[in-house]
Amino acid sequence: MRISDKLFGPKQRWRLAFSVISICNALISLTKKKLLPAIQRTPSYKVIDIHADDEVNESDQNHIPFYKIDPKSLVNVVKERSLELLGQLGGVEGVVALVETDAENGIVDGVKNLSCRRNVFGANTYPKKPPKGFFYFMVEAFKDTTILILLVCAALSLGFGINKAGWANGWYDGGSIYIAVFLVIGVSAVSNFKQSRQFEKLSKESANIKVDVVRDGRRQEVSTFDIVVGDIVCLKIGDQIPADGLFLSGYSLTVDESSITGEGDHLDVNWSENPFLFSGAKVVDGYVQMLVTSVGMNTTWGEVMGSINRDTNEQTPLQARLDKLTSYIGKIGLTVAFFVLVVLLVRYFTGTSKDAEGHREYLGRETKFRDVMNAVILIISDAVTIVVVAIPEGLPLAVTLTLAFSMKRMMSDMAMVRKLSACETMGSATIICTDKTGTLTLNQMKVTEFWLGQNAINNDSLHKISLNVLELLRQGVSLNTTGNVYRANSGMAAEFCGSPTEKALLSWAVFDLGMNMEELKRDCSILHVETFNSEKKRSGISMRKKDDEKTIYVHWKGAAEMIVSMCSSYQDQTGVINSIDEAEKVIFNQIIQGMAAKSLRCIAFAYGKVVEGEFGYSDPQLLKEEGLVLFGVVGLKDPCRPEVKSAVEACRGAGVKIKMITGDNLFTARAIAIECGILSEEVGFDNGEVVEGAEFRNYTPEERAEKVNIICVMARSSPLDKLLMVQCLKQIGHVVAVTGDGTNDAPALKEADIGLSMGIQGTEVAKESSDIIILDDNFTSIVTVLKWGRCVYNNIQKFIQFQLTVNIAALVINLIAAVSAGEIPLTAVQMLWVNLIMDTLGALALATERPTEDLMEKPPVGRSKPLITNIMWRNLISQALYQVAVLLTLQFKGEAIFGVNEKVKDTLLFNTFVFCQVFNEFNSRKLEKKNVFEGILRNKLFMGIIGVTVVLQVVMVEFLKKFAGTHRLNWGQWGACIGVAAISWPLGWVVKCIPVSN
Repeated sequence: MRISDKLFGPKQRWRLAFSVISICNALISLTKKKLLPAIQRTPSYKVIDIHADDEVNESDQNHIPFYKIDPKSLVNVVKERSLELLGQLGGVEGVVALVETDAENGIVDGVKNLSCRRNVFGANTYPKKPPKGFFYFMVEAFKDTTILILLVCAALSLGFGINKAGWANGWYDGGSIYIAVFLVIGVSAVSNFKQSRQFEKLSKESANIKVDVVRDGRRQEVSTFDIVVGDIVCLKIGDQIPADGLFLSGYSLTVDESSITGEGDHLDVNWSENPFLFSGAKVVDGYVQMLVTSVGMNTTWGEVMGSINRDTNEQTPLQARLDKLTSYIGKIGLTVAFFVLVVLLVRYFTGTSKDAEGHREYLGRETKFRDVMNAVILIISDAVTIVVVAIPEGLPLAVTLTLAFSMKRMMSDMAMVRKLSACETMGSATIICTDKTGTLTLNQMKVTEFWLGQNAINNDSLHKISLNVLELLRQGVSLNTTGNVYRANSGMAAEFCGSPTEKALLSWAVFDLGMNMEELKRDCSILHVETFNSEKKRSGISMRKKDDEKTIYVHWKGAAEMIVSMCSSYQDQTGVINSIDEAEKVIFNQIIQGMAAKSLRCIAFAYGKVVEGEFGYSDPQLLKEEGLVLFGVVGLKDPCRPEVKSAVEACRGAGVKIKMITGDNLFTARAIAIECGILSEEVGFDNGEVVEGAEFRNYTPEERAEKVNIICVMARSSPLDKLLMVQCLKQIGHVVAVTGDGTNDAPALKEADIGLSMGIQGTEVAKESSDIIILDDNFTSIVTVLKWGRCVYNNIQKFIQFQLTVNIAALVINLIAAVSAGEIPLTAVQMLWVNLIMDTLGALALATERPTEDLMEKPPVGRSKPLITNIMWRNLISQALYQVAVLLTLQFKGEAIFGVNEKVKDTLLFNTFVFCQVFNEFNSRKLEKKNVFEGILRNKLFMGIIGVTVVLQVVMVEFLKKFAGTHRLNWGQWGACIGVAAISWPLGWVVKCIPVSN
């Protein structure tokens, strides 16, 4: 008896266990008593529901933030659009106080405050469908029909084999098929699981939208996931509302709630009648600062998102095209397999086939039923494995791998793919219609010229400007803007917020004109705002000075020639107002054209005065639009990106035309196009390469179709002009990529074959309408996307060539051997191993090739080019014929050539066949180039897969003899197999010398 048994008998052990349990319970109770009150006092864990009649004790007030309001009441106010409930809370001002937010400075007190708000009101996130686990992909792989048939055949073979030869030797045939099938399934499941995780990650990144919020008195950009109740969010045209909230301040706000309500009408939102803003809605017009009242699942959009289960897998057009190819090849494989099955069964039942020892098999009275069934099962298993090898199920896998690899790499190259199909379609693009600002240029505006009247003003003459004119300029810049100037204290440098144009104007006004934005806003009250959009190309306000309540001032700013056309007079630097006649207009137009010729964007300022009671202008919402006074024209320089010219040249070399579509005038557009290399300096305005949007719009459909190929630059274009151009280009057969950043670009982005939105300046409407988001707004990144698109298409073609070579060789050798010899030379396990090399490992090796510069030296694929080109047919047929010739020679003359028995001959045939695929995988790296080793060391994954394949093949032949049905080979036989297979390299070089029309 052990010592433990002497010391602790059964009763003693039970008592000890009971004592331990009792001590644990006591410790747990003590822990609860000590720690629970502390946990309850922590703000992070307590959310209280207090109504007007409830009493709040001092400890709650000290430790619990936001005790003044029930979170549910905030949710219901917006969801029910209830002005009555809002009134009970004290209106919008009351809610601001209740959520402890400052209407001007937003949330203060930093990170701790934000954390408390998330704990009390929730986070701005939505539940998502849980990602598919590895087990799901294993089950999906098992659903394949051929796999199921193989499993059934393996089970029958296993049963008959064990019954005939016992466990020790009878499991090899059926068990080896099982192991091979599970290996194929496992590799396929792992691959699909990893790609699913990659798509999930990219989906999460694309949903991470940035918005502007006011916190600690400054405007800053944060993720929508980080928004909390009490935040003040700044929204402009094209933004998507990130949470439910209330209108705090803003102008001319119109929202589109069709994504929530299904109604297409746009709603006006204002302070008094309809201050309710719903998450998921889009800002159609105007500008707003909204107070967030509910986030995440407490919002209207959250309820919708909670009921949606999105699947990240989508089938691209190329995958659909390959499915048809797979189906067609599969039908051929099924036909061959059925024919082989019939031939083998006939030969077996007529006694013309041979057993494993080479003796003829006869069906006599002494033949047992199980022997017959075992032979039939093996024959069926062989036929099924022919189908497995013949059907190129690796084609869809290759597309998935290529797209996933490309998407991951494109993220590091500043491009986020939202739709898988865009990767492959981009490779076929023939036209790129691009914006100017921020895409071809740096989007770093700076005022470089300033004109007052007909005089250029430089730094030396700024002091000569009259105080009256300076005051008007300061008002025009500081009040007629959606930007802002932030200074924490007088000693800190100013920070400018807004669009690049707004920031440039504000910076110029602060440093050159001595503008004090806060002071001007205190001294003036804004009555109405007309926000800027791409159709009007101007913005305006009406305002009053607090010391002159009877006079309404109207300020306009916008495209210079449009503002000049609204003016009847101009003010010079001394404050004198002069009328504008036709001669004066010519002078102003020359000034504007002169600045535009220097690639400057021209912005003009004008104002008008309306005395109260003046007929037609007593309503401050009716902004005066004629008879205005011009009092300034500025020229803003936005330098071209230094790398754009080489990127444009690369596109031209690739056969892709670039068309610049911009809102700037003809002269600015032409100057920028010349600087970027889109136009040559000799191009004028009379050859049709540079047109205005209005001119293009007024063409007849026939004229547009005739002239659209000639046009390189479209100036003063509207969103309708861009849409018309895209439609026209598609009608005449082009594959069109379009860039856009504004809400009004959405129709063109959707209409295009590939929509490319800007990640920095792009609105959420533009991003939702696009297929790819260019994260750095850089044209060079668009060229990178083009290169990756071509790489995707090229990698798929490489894999098709590689796989069809194996398909043709395997089908021909099995068909001929079955008809002539009554057997197929490769066992089920061997063919499954070849299938693994060909499908999964081959797809992984060839699908991860990176783009090369020679891809940009070819013309675009376009819409009608076949997937399998003449060059690919030349390559694959030559390799397949060589493999068939070698394998048939080994099948019928191998024993005599090498002086070996049939088992060794079959091993030689199997080994040679596998190494033919290994060497041909190198050939498939380059469809046209003779040097197949170029850049091979940069693709470590390719070399790794080749190495793994060779090692596993050695293991299969030398160590898994019974499992794989092989026999050990000597050094000479190994050398012969590798040498014969290596001939495919010089053969590929010679074949590529044969000219073929593509």
